[in-house]
Amino acid sequence: MAATSEGEHRTGLLNGFAAYGMWGLVPLFWPLLKPAGALEILAHRMVWSLVFVAAALLFVRRWAWAGELLRQPRRLGLVVVAAGVITVNWGVYIWAVNAGHVVEASLGYFINPLVTIAMGVLLLKERLRPVQWAAVGIGLAAVVVLTVGYGRPPWISLCLAFSFATYGLVKKKVDLGGVESLAAETAIQFLPALGYLLWLTAHGGDSFLNHGGGHAALLASTGIVTALPLVCFGAAAIRVPLSTLGLLQYLAPIFQFLLGVLYFHEAMPAERWAGFALVWLALVLLTGDALRWARRPARLAVPTARTVRTAGTSPSPSPSASASTPADA
Repeated sequence: MAATSEGEHRTGLLNGFAAYGMWGLVPLFWPLLKPAGALEILAHRMVWSLVFVAAALLFVRRWAWAGELLRQPRRLGLVVVAAGVITVNWGVYIWAVNAGHVVEASLGYFINPLVTIAMGVLLLKERLRPVQWAAVGIGLAAVVVLTVGYGRPPWISLCLAFSFATYGLVKKKVDLGGVESLAAETAIQFLPALGYLLWLTAHGGDSFLNHGGGHAALLASTGIVTALPLVCFGAAAIRVPLSTLGLLQYLAPIFQFLLGVLYFHEAMPAERWAGFALVWLALVLLTGDALRWARRPARLAVPTARTVRTAGTSPSPSPSASASTPADA
């Protein structure tokens, strides 16, 4: 059993690295789709993602969730909201990468955890620990420094961070699996996306039919590029602890940042380095606090178990232990 558990954990880690690695390296892919514009790429991504995910669900015969979703108008409405915000996120990211703003796009995913925490306080009335308040404050200071450095607020980063944080909040309430959720969202996106592509073709502005089979195949592969990391993430999520996934998530923006600086040669003056340094400091504080609270239940459970055994009664979980999970941090 121990060997099986270790093997499952290793499989989960490999899938986690694969998922976040693919998300981190995706800036290399979008420029390959030129001369297609950001809107055309976005529309193809919506259409082909549904085709790919629907084929996968047909293969594994997982469709029971769809009927249940259609009978629940509130959940269906939340899926529509999720589809809307992820459309904004995808569109801004594709445009940012192809317009030479890879570093600023990576910043959006660095500050996403801080935005998620801030939204938890403002919308869900969650209470923060002192370290979390410090991390949020440092994050706000970083935005100010970067605003001075860019000569404008980092709109791309803020748009990506807020749209993805909103997407995460809505998905938590919908409570659908990753592949099923993508299928539902792209089903909502499909008709508007297909309509736009048909309109583009009718007006001679599409690149799908006018730049050869290789270009068309690349546009069609946007479905695989979207769905494959999600499948790997799903395989990782059921095999490794949330605290481990929380650490792995930083791989994607790290890879994106390095690509922006080392491969795309984007400028990084001193004030931008200072802003990023503040963001990284905030994330170090946040991650350290999360890991400390993730280990706290195990520490609390030991004396509780000893006390129970000494009293000659059956052990029961500590309330404070059961309330503290990595997801709470």
